[in-house]
Amino acid sequence: MILRVMLRGVGAVASICAITYLYYRVVSVNSTTVALSYLLAVLIISTNWGLAEAVLASIVAMLSLNFFFLPPIGTFTIADPQNWAALTAFLVTAVITSHLAAWAKRRTLEAYARRAEMERLYSLSRALMIREGQAEVGKRIADQIAQVFEADAVALFERSTGAIFHAGPLDLPGNGSKLRDTAVQDTVFHDPEARTMIVPIRLGGKPVGSLAVQSSSISDTALYAIANLAGIAFERARNLELASQAEAARRSQELKSMLLDAIAHEFKTPLTSIKGAVSALLCDPPAAINQKELLTVVDEEADRMNFLVSEAIEMARIEAGDIQVRTEPCAPSDLIRSSLKRLRPVLEGREVEVKIPDRLTQCRADPSLITMVIMHLISNAVKYCPPPDPITVAAEATEDTVVISVEDRGPGIPEEDRNRIFEDRYRAASVRDLIPGTGMGLIIARRIVNAHGGKIWVKSEVGKGSRFSFSLPAVDGAAPA
Repeated sequence: MILRVMLRGVGAVASICAITYLYYRVVSVNSTTVALSYLLAVLIISTNWGLAEAVLASIVAMLSLNFFFLPPIGTFTIADPQNWAALTAFLVTAVITSHLAAWAKRRTLEAYARRAEMERLYSLSRALMIREGQAEVGKRIADQIAQVFEADAVALFERSTGAIFHAGPLDLPGNGSKLRDTAVQDTVFHDPEARTMIVPIRLGGKPVGSLAVQSSSISDTALYAIANLAGIAFERARNLELASQAEAARRSQELKSMLLDAIAHEFKTPLTSIKGAVSALLCDPPAAINQKELLTVVDEEADRMNFLVSEAIEMARIEAGDIQVRTEPCAPSDLIRSSLKRLRPVLEGREVEVKIPDRLTQCRADPSLITMVIMHLISNAVKYCPPPDPITVAAEATEDTVVISVEDRGPGIPEEDRNRIFEDRYRAASVRDLIPGTGMGLIIARRIVNAHGGKIWVKSEVGKGSRFSFSLPAVDGAAPA
């Protein structure tokens, strides 16, 4: 820094010497022209380098003008009193001009600095308004401040949790107590030697934390603005968390209502069958009734109701994200047969075609969960595929997966709905009011399959039917089932 100032001073003197040589040795001009040339040089020096260099150039120019161009030439003596006035006016004009030029330059640089700070504040505000990932809010704020303002070190204290978050290439050791004092007492701490300033983070007039920044390029005004943005970011994060909790509660209540509606609807069929069978058993004369057949109906429908209750509980857990997968080697044929057995009352009178190769590789799956997936797909096919069209359930092996599919010859799925049927509670508008359902079956099936490391997809053609398929990891080295 000192060397740079010295070089600028030498340059200023050299500029005046160059003008003096030009007019004294090369071009003959009057003293007025020389004075104007000196004044122009001083103005340029002041604009580009600063006030100190310009004042030095003004003094050297005044002495040169006196020695080389005002009579008697070659001495610092001035014979004509008018030249004293001219020389004094030149020096005063040069100094004032230098000061004004330096002031204008300083204000311009300050304006550029304020503009740069405003742009950085805008960038910081945008960055803080974007909620990215699951990182702690305090850590994200500190990282963004260090990144946007290129600060050497940033420390942020969150009063509600007592946590301190650090960011930047350097550290601020020993400032923990100062950060806490600033947040509690609502004061400001400034250490010029360490280029560190600690300001409170206020929200609603109350301190909610404190911010320490080590930097030589951030003004006090900008630092207070940064602290205000940090307070807004804390409040926004808190509001988003409250909104998320409210939404989770609303969705949970909505889920409970839909589950109750679904259970009430699904329970009507087995309850009607049980009621009919029991009524027949109680009628007179009992000898004319096939009691064993009626008791079998009661037994099957009771099992179905038990399964519906278990399924509803499992669906609630899955909807809440609590999927506990316990995989084991399974034969795809066993999974399909178990699903068809549980759906026997629903499939009564329907043609179901099962296509399973004789020796099919086993898959790794949770039997109860994958059975639920297959049952959902078959139940959907029954709803949307009117009799007497058959339903096809198939299984096949690829290189490292086993693919199970359910195909129907129903109306098919339009392309605009095909891309959304696996979304949460989505139901196509064309069937929403015609066919009962909650819209949860496919999304739950997708979550179960994803939890197994597989994929689920659909191929459909309007007017010809749909084929839902999902893949499961094959068991390496397992004997075909």
